[in-house]
Amino acid sequence: MSPKVRLAVVLSVVYIDMLGIGLAFPVLPRLIEQFEGGDISLASYIYGGLAAAYSAMQFLCAPLIGVLSDRYGRRPVILLALAGMGVNYVLLAFAPSLWLFALGRMIAGAFGATLTAAGAYLADITPPEKRAQSFGLIGAAFGFGFITGPALGGVLGGVDLRLPFVVAAGLSLADFAFAFFALPESLAPENRKPLNLKYANPVGALREVGRYSSVLGLMAIFVLATFANRVAEMTWVLFTSYRFHWGPTETGWSLAAVGLMFVVGQGGLVRVVVPRIGERRAILIGLTVSVITVTLYGIVPRGWMVFSVMVLAVFGWTIAQPAVQALMSRSVPANEQGLLQGALSSMMNLTSIVGPPIWTGLFAFFVSEQAPVVVPGAAFFGAAVVFAIALVLARRRFAAPPVATPT
Repeated sequence: MSPKVRLAVVLSVVYIDMLGIGLAFPVLPRLIEQFEGGDISLASYIYGGLAAAYSAMQFLCAPLIGVLSDRYGRRPVILLALAGMGVNYVLLAFAPSLWLFALGRMIAGAFGATLTAAGAYLADITPPEKRAQSFGLIGAAFGFGFITGPALGGVLGGVDLRLPFVVAAGLSLADFAFAFFALPESLAPENRKPLNLKYANPVGALREVGRYSSVLGLMAIFVLATFANRVAEMTWVLFTSYRFHWGPTETGWSLAAVGLMFVVGQGGLVRVVVPRIGERRAILIGLTVSVITVTLYGIVPRGWMVFSVMVLAVFGWTIAQPAVQALMSRSVPANEQGLLQGALSSMMNLTSIVGPPIWTGLFAFFVSEQAPVVVPGAAFFGAAVVFAIALVLARRRFAAPPVATPT
């Protein structure tokens, strides 16, 4: 099977997996509210707790998934994750109580590892100089699932709140069958690494990839920028409701536009821009644009202007993220790509755990009576500072000669 066909197969696996996640997204809060007898306040707290638990499980399990894929190959890990997600959705669809429903969400977090194994898979089949484009395509598949999944989930949820989980279960199990027959192994036997469970946790994985000096510096940039980029995800509905008085319709259209820009950026623009200017320049330009765009989000006086800023944002972290991932993947050997992707996934999920209280807390304080001055865009300005720190680190990192050997 040619690399292009294998690329198409693994991207379809990622898309269907994300579609299943997106299907459940619009109905989760309402279903929890139903479990709690219509108590919206209590349901909100539970929903927040389950979201944090989901991210925490991914944070803890992603390195294990990466280490297993380096030992046993990418294919069995992807198949295991898809089967686990299918079982999770069945449990969510028919759970008679909240604690079983919560168990299903924990299983979803533990098995939500197709992105980790898919990243390692693409690193296996893609030449080093083209990995930014491949990682961009994973992001595009992810973004396309974000657009189509919630829209379809909202329609299905209007029929029955459990129906999206039934459909998601069917999709995951169908995806398992598709991958079983269509997805060949990408990791050659000679590139497999002996299993070492001390690296199958976030601390051990970071310590192991930290042997590569170039990875450490890039990892710091990646974590800071990912954390800053969470600001829109965490505060968008709150900010646009307060600042522009948007309702669900306007917010829904704006989120669809965000997903569309993400697909255009990582699915198309990365493939044109990065080969022409190189990963380093793409990272520096992307971080600079990110500082500007989040600042603009915080100061634009009219809602329609947000859509203009979105177009500019396509040249920001959307471009820089796959370039950072490509540089890191080129700094580690073939038998540690899973370890690297697991560490990266853990760090991304860590930002999902610590991001919500920080960014929503900043917004809440600066629109409250306790604030010395009302600043609805305070969270975006804080994100601009974090992006700026990442940019300074990147400039210093690229001013020094690259180091790709263990220290």
